[in-house]
Amino acid sequence: MTKVRHLLGISGGKDSAALAIYMRNLYPELDIEYYTCDTGKELEETYQLIKNLEVYLGKTIELLQAANQSTQDPFDHYLDLYGGFLPSANSRWCTKKLKLEPFEKFVGNDPVISYVGIRGDEDREGYISKKPNIQSIFPFRKNIWSEDVIGKALTNNNLVKLIEQFDGLSYTPSKVRFRELLLKPISFNFTQTQKTNILLDVDVRLFNELIFSFLKQTSYPLSEENTFPLVDNEDVLIREDIFKLLEESGVGVPAYYNKLDFDLNGKVGQYSRSRSGCYFCFYQQKIEWIWLYEQHPDRFLKAVAYEKDGYTWNDNERLEDLIKPARMQAIKEEYLKRTARIAHKSKSPYLLDILNEAEGEGCASCFI
Repeated sequence: MTKVRHLLGISGGKDSAALAIYMRNLYPELDIEYYTCDTGKELEETYQLIKNLEVYLGKTIELLQAANQSTQDPFDHYLDLYGGFLPSANSRWCTKKLKLEPFEKFVGNDPVISYVGIRGDEDREGYISKKPNIQSIFPFRKNIWSEDVIGKALTNNNLVKLIEQFDGLSYTPSKVRFRELLLKPISFNFTQTQKTNILLDVDVRLFNELIFSFLKQTSYPLSEENTFPLVDNEDVLIREDIFKLLEESGVGVPAYYNKLDFDLNGKVGQYSRSRSGCYFCFYQQKIEWIWLYEQHPDRFLKAVAYEKDGYTWNDNERLEDLIKPARMQAIKEEYLKRTARIAHKSKSPYLLDILNEAEGEGCASCFI
């Protein structure tokens, strides 16, 4: 029987870094392999975070690169293959070629548990891989299981078998109430999501034990494990917890999250980056492009150089137009108005907590 591998990807962002710290602290018995998919276009702060994590974890973070036989950076190699066609929200070839494919090559056909840093205050699943030998687990959420697992376990067609498995579990004070709810079939008025949430509200550990028991009858990687320590996990971590983990561990928060002052006609504003990933990521807000121009002008000029053959990072604006004085002033003015409207609601030192709508955009494999 092939040994199940436990993998955790480091994107360079706060959530994946915090998850690595969390798993090392709470589940040291798991032999977790850490990896990062390097595009060659990350900021130096990303590489520094990876170095800090390696010291804390006492393990090497495996560097995966697409087209590693090429003389070019991975991004440039594939950009040439795509004829200079820049990636965009509607054509995210960068995620597929530079993140997912190197990861799946690293995995091969081995059964793998992939730990993903989507938090308890996020409402998204996050596409990681569709390969049947890769199973995603979400330790920061109340529901650690992926949607495909829940869908197969709670389907009405599986209800009789699931009840049999449930009846074989150890007694808990909440077992009678849990069984009553479990027996209620999914319908238009009682959706799978509602059923999942209400069962979790009754008893998280019992729910996890039931799903783990169900997995024993499947081909998912966890079917090959006799035990799984996260069955007892009842933690729910939100953004505030993530920053706390990073700071208290000594690993530190990635520097690009820190607020920096800028001046606008005598008014002082503050900006930062809201995400990890390539420095020219097309999901950036306009103010983040300005941040890049003013804080990393060399990288900004490299991003400008990619805008050729009629392709641009933004749908309706070239970078060289975005940094014209009048346009920069307009972007900063709108940004100041926007932050002023909501800043009083947040006491966080990180602008990510003020402009949190940016976090819902993008690919989980790049940004978590």
